[in-house]
Amino acid sequence: MKIQDLLLKDAMIMSLKATTKEAAIDEMIARYHDVGVIGDVDNYRQAILKRESESTTGIGDGIAMPHAKVSSVNKAAVLFAKSEAGVEYNALDGQPVHLFFMIAAPEGANNAHLQALSALSSLLINPDLVAQLKQAQTPDEVQQLFSDAQAKKDAEDQAREAKETATAAVSETPKMTTSEQRPYVVAVTACPTGIAHTYMAEAALIEEAEKMHVDIKVETNGSEGIKHRLTDQDIANAVGVIVAADKKVEMARFNGKPLLNRPVIDGIKKPHELIQTVIDRQAPTFTTEETATHDQNDGNTKSAGSQLYGQLMNGISNMLPFVVAGGIVMALSFLIERFTGDQSLWFKFPNMIGNAAFSFLIPVLSAYIAEAIGDRPALMPGFVGGYMASQATMSILPSKSPAGFLGGLVAGFLAGYVVVLMKKVFKKLPKTFDGLKPIFIFPILGLLIVGAGMYFVVDPIFGFINHGITAFLNNMGTANAVVLGTLLGGMMAIDMGGPFNKAAYVFAIGAFQTTENGALMAAVMVGGMVPPLAIAIATTFWPQKWTARKRNSGLSNYLLGISFITEGAIPFAAADPLRVITSSVIGAAVGGGLSQLLNVNVPAPHGGLFVIFLANNPLGYLISVVVGAAISGLILGLWKKSLVTNQAA
Repeated sequence: MKIQDLLLKDAMIMSLKATTKEAAIDEMIARYHDVGVIGDVDNYRQAILKRESESTTGIGDGIAMPHAKVSSVNKAAVLFAKSEAGVEYNALDGQPVHLFFMIAAPEGANNAHLQALSALSSLLINPDLVAQLKQAQTPDEVQQLFSDAQAKKDAEDQAREAKETATAAVSETPKMTTSEQRPYVVAVTACPTGIAHTYMAEAALIEEAEKMHVDIKVETNGSEGIKHRLTDQDIANAVGVIVAADKKVEMARFNGKPLLNRPVIDGIKKPHELIQTVIDRQAPTFTTEETATHDQNDGNTKSAGSQLYGQLMNGISNMLPFVVAGGIVMALSFLIERFTGDQSLWFKFPNMIGNAAFSFLIPVLSAYIAEAIGDRPALMPGFVGGYMASQATMSILPSKSPAGFLGGLVAGFLAGYVVVLMKKVFKKLPKTFDGLKPIFIFPILGLLIVGAGMYFVVDPIFGFINHGITAFLNNMGTANAVVLGTLLGGMMAIDMGGPFNKAAYVFAIGAFQTTENGALMAAVMVGGMVPPLAIAIATTFWPQKWTARKRNSGLSNYLLGISFITEGAIPFAAADPLRVITSSVIGAAVGGGLSQLLNVNVPAPHGGLFVIFLANNPLGYLISVVVGAAISGLILGLWKKSLVTNQAA
């Protein structure tokens, strides 16, 4: 398939009217819908915004490449749009974007489509082509420029592949000591979507290597699979390795090689720096004992806070299936109990299964926090530490309460960093002991150290704290309950699935498991349902303030809201964060507090209004949701500017 087959002339926008990022995305999506490339506008838009929330696709030099691969795309296509004035797009270089390439790929895209998309992406690192595109006036000119650039690149690729074949035949590592030999570097590029940045990084590294008189082979991990896979001989011959990736790639094969591990955008924007660092022998040596993040010495730009959050979320995401399935089965058993009593098999069986699943919550949370930090060797110590945190008897001091969720969190981080420390301590052992480390040294020492830490320190301290929290929750008066419910409900709406939302949810889960009281579950469930329901209400009763596309999306938020899927409000919050988030937090806080005032108890950790009949006070539960959503919807509807004065709405 040729690039011209994807770069549709009737989809091009040669003079983009939008002046904001959100409006530009909407204008391009509307054109896609008009020409039949996408069917479900809201589905595609949510996928585009989700990708933008991970990292901006404004790559700098006046270019943005918003892209998504979803089922709502009818056929693979690339929309070219040009803005003379430029659009503030939160680009990496902080400059306005003038050229847009919106990529639409269907979930079942064939290799021909994917190859053409990757080819187009790789051309955009050519500054001459970019300059010419900025001057193009017609769709025909745009297609011709890409056709000429592709023909030139094809010839260069053929010459490069012939050179790679000759390089691979060399049996010794190229040295820099003679003029006849050039340094040889290998690289891997990868991004989560795999249809743009992966191939742009590949092209940038190859082009820069040629300028620097360096031989390079780049493996791409994209949507069409792994291409140009590095062989053992390639890796052995290379002076070093560059991994420019935003997703996990196979790393063990690089054991013992100098290696730089950077985000994929660095492969696009900093190819000279990466290559120079490797050939100057300044890259740190990679070993399989290092953690997956390599944060100590590889130059990765992730902050310590984002790393800790990622580690915590690894534990929570693996714990959630136990929470949801076990909790709902257990809650169903309570509903059955009302009709059959607590001695019937119909009650005992689901209750036993639900409790069994719930008993794994803290061990699984701890184990996968540890695994995210110290990799597989930390999994077992983390699991055991979490189990000890869940048992009141596993402490040197008599305790009336287990360490609970707080102790489990500490156990996970303790196990992970104990293994990281051991890897450093035993790094100098002779290589003959390498096989013993992961199966003998790390598990045994890790278990002993983590077990001792839990038994002598963590469990006694957090058992005492957990007992105090439990006593407070069991004995707090109505005023305290309302304040806590208000706080948790509001937190659920602050970031709609982010750290605040998860912190409130995990706290309620911990309280539910410890006290067997679902009061706080009611507060967080109400708080989580309010934002999407508020969006639905505002778009229904103030239709003149929203585009037709957003009104249609608002209708779907009725279902998302009653299902406790807070994320349905994210596209609206991304487009208008001040109004949407502020109004959502107010209503969610009111709803959460009201649920406690009405003494609502929901013994299920998920399900929204679908588990209303499991509540002790179904009417109070419904009133809390309706009042919270109505307040948020009213504030948003009145506050939102009309389309006449806000064309970017």
